[in-house]
Amino acid sequence: MAKRSSLFLRIVEGKNLPAKDITGSSDPYCIVKIDNEAIIRTATVWKTLSPFWGEEYEVHLPPTFHSVSFYVMDEDALSRDDVIGKACVTRDVLTEHPKGYSGWLNLTEIDPDEEVQGEIHLQIEILGSDAARKLRCKVFEARDLARKDRNGASDPFVRVRYNSKTQESSVVKKSCYPRWNESFEFDLDESATEKLCIEVWDWDLVSRNDFLGKVVFNIQGSQTVQQEEGWFRLRPDKSKPRVDEGNLGSLQLQVRLRDETVLPGSYYQPLVQLLCQEVKAGPKDGKLSLITLIDETTTAECRQEVAINLVKLFLGQGLAKEFLDLLFQLELDKTDEPNTLFRSNSLASKSMESFLKVAGMQYLHSVLGPTVNRVFDEKKYIELDPSKVEIKDIGCSGLHRIQTESEVIQQSTQHLQSYLTDLLITIARSVRTCPATIRATFRQLFRRVEEHFPENKHKNVKFIAVTSFLCLRFFSPAIMSPKLFHLREKHADARTSRTLLLLAKAIQTVGNMDAAASRAKESWMAPLQPTVQQSISQMKEFITKLIDIEEKEEVDQPKAQTLVVKEGPLFIHKSKGKGPLLSSSFKKLYFSLTSEALSFAKTPNSKKSSFITLSNIRAAEKVEEKSFGSSHVMQIIYADEAGQLEMAYLQCKCVNELNQWLSALRKVCVNNAEMLCSYHPGVFKGDKWSCCHQKDKTVLGCDKTRHGVTLQEWNDPLDPDLESQLIFRHLFGVRELMREKYLEMLTEKNENVLLSQSGDPQNVDGPTRLFQVLRDLEDAHHTALFSSGTLADRNRNCLLELQT
Repeated sequence: MAKRSSLFLRIVEGKNLPAKDITGSSDPYCIVKIDNEAIIRTATVWKTLSPFWGEEYEVHLPPTFHSVSFYVMDEDALSRDDVIGKACVTRDVLTEHPKGYSGWLNLTEIDPDEEVQGEIHLQIEILGSDAARKLRCKVFEARDLARKDRNGASDPFVRVRYNSKTQESSVVKKSCYPRWNESFEFDLDESATEKLCIEVWDWDLVSRNDFLGKVVFNIQGSQTVQQEEGWFRLRPDKSKPRVDEGNLGSLQLQVRLRDETVLPGSYYQPLVQLLCQEVKAGPKDGKLSLITLIDETTTAECRQEVAINLVKLFLGQGLAKEFLDLLFQLELDKTDEPNTLFRSNSLASKSMESFLKVAGMQYLHSVLGPTVNRVFDEKKYIELDPSKVEIKDIGCSGLHRIQTESEVIQQSTQHLQSYLTDLLITIARSVRTCPATIRATFRQLFRRVEEHFPENKHKNVKFIAVTSFLCLRFFSPAIMSPKLFHLREKHADARTSRTLLLLAKAIQTVGNMDAAASRAKESWMAPLQPTVQQSISQMKEFITKLIDIEEKEEVDQPKAQTLVVKEGPLFIHKSKGKGPLLSSSFKKLYFSLTSEALSFAKTPNSKKSSFITLSNIRAAEKVEEKSFGSSHVMQIIYADEAGQLEMAYLQCKCVNELNQWLSALRKVCVNNAEMLCSYHPGVFKGDKWSCCHQKDKTVLGCDKTRHGVTLQEWNDPLDPDLESQLIFRHLFGVRELMREKYLEMLTEKNENVLLSQSGDPQNVDGPTRLFQVLRDLEDAHHTALFSSGTLADRNRNCLLELQT
């Protein structure tokens, strides 16, 4: 049994932000921190006090996290970025909102005494006889303390207070992972009301010492306990009253926490087998289909999530095409008018849309990437709508003239025609690069629609069924929002965004295969119609080739490819010692992470050298900024041929790229048996580690590894147990609705309904067996929770709550 937590984040927009620049505006972006560790950076929205981001993320993380914080920053090109304000959502708040928290949060000023992080290792002990009892507090070490000094570290010391007496430890210079190993004793006073307080401070020679956090214990009533030891999370100082700092604006967020208890895979086998049997059987004449029942009882609110989970489950079972084919047939049976086919957000539409993103994101990048990059690079002014045309001067000084509206539209038409032509040429050439499973699924869709809406009665409907997904739900959204599909790192500016919107409209028109209807709706798109008409012919020819795939090709193609998980340029630094690289400075190379190894090359097209085999990786973690004087550096700890641990240090260009690489590495190594539990976030320089100052290079690490912190991506490795658990949770939540719908359907078909003592139907079919499977899984979860609850109750009797 495993407990997994996922945090869904949607950073929508900000409003009424204060101006930080001399222009009376700001250039805002957001940094998202989970327990003070930066995980996400949004794009910068330039010159606005009401930015819109609309960025979505999902983070997998340990169940022990405490809060998620959103820092709104103002980007400055020449100086340090300004902090605008902060909003924080605690785990307790998210637990109170099981469907997620959504709304506006006021930004607050950052209080240095509340910006604490890290943990401290303590031992509390009561000594002596009843007549003269002593309270001893032993301070061993701390980890991941806040960086308060300009050198990227702190100079921490500990201050222990009890019963109006104060003692202090020595100061450890330039370390966020200090080791003290000092003890402090106090006379135990049973009548004292003051609590034992352990504070951590950053020592400063000139200015005021900086607060790093504290831990407080209530000693009263604990005389019976002789000793307690553990790691404890440092807390902020809440004793000071908060001063009203005025209006800093607000941030609109959507945050949802999902905690899952995932059972061993054997528990989910009956559910998975039942779903697979229903898909393999296909539509049954006169009999109720379990997939039909799921479709009928899935609400619009959760349809997207259910669709993703089902698609991933059937992809793992090799039945994605069959599952989607079944949905196609169910949708066609309910559709009489071809103009409405697959245009609603039905389970079939959402499942196909999710399938394209999971299986075809790499294909999308290869097709759209060149054209989208060209639009960003050229930054041309393009506008076809006369009501939005901006008249501007052209020509050199002394000879300039006003460009007319017709000239702007004519020039814009030429640019758009060029972009659209290039894109259609790339699409036409992409038949062989399109994943075989997508081609086979489109083939099934094409055939089913052709059977239901024959070409002689319904022209082009079978082609439009394909383009309704490929163009309208896949290509067009990616063109309009390239950052959300990882085609670009930043949002487009206003001019580029308008060009992308016009190009997306053109692709939608091609997908609808009705240039006349588009011209009637937006007459100003008329200059583009000749190119659009030609593109429709090209698209039909492309689809005809796309679906021309044999069964053997469908089976053989995936085996010939090595899955590329992530690739891109990074800067590498290799410390002295044996290894493939001996350079003492960072060097730019092109890295490729596959399902087998991490390799590198000088350029994307040059021959790759094997670097690290995945089975040898022991950890992938961040490096302290002070170690190299550079930010966004990660380390890969791996075993060499002799079994000795080596470190490779790779520098990324931004916090997002850093976390994406760490996430990808952790996912592909999830099944490695010898992953480390601790590591050194610094480097071994001279004769000691820069983080904890220990002089033994082979000593255990001073910080805990974070294997469980990953970012959700469309190309993530499939996790059958998790997907099964998510499907069970949904079906269990709607079981009463499913039962009512099932009985209603049976009544409509005039079938006899046999009920058990519990009220469940006993007819021998898919839905009836599903109700039994859900009951069995519910019992298994109750047993698992009871076992873990017993342990929790036992731990609750301890004096101190351990935060290990």
